[in-house]
Amino acid sequence: MEGFRPEILKEIVTTKMPFGKYEGRMLCDLPVSYLEWFVGKGGFPKGKLGVLLSTVYEIKLNGLEDIIYELKRQFGSTSHS
Repeated sequence: MEGFRPEILKEIVTTKMPFGKYEGRMLCDLPVSYLEWFVGKGGFPKGKLGVLLSTVYEIKLNGLEDIIYELKRQFGSTSHS
């Protein structure tokens, strides 16, 4: 497994969901219920998108949304959660 890459944190607040019910929404603004849906369906997509989605899921699952708010402030995401 690959080590932690800090740029992933920036990407979760600057990358939009490319498909599905929440297409166009910033990954960091996806509802936890949608992320749980992926888990229930067998996991996140493969590749970079899956890494980003699983990172958002872990942050939200563990009640660490303050990290997302700070990242949005630093990197300029103006989407609303």
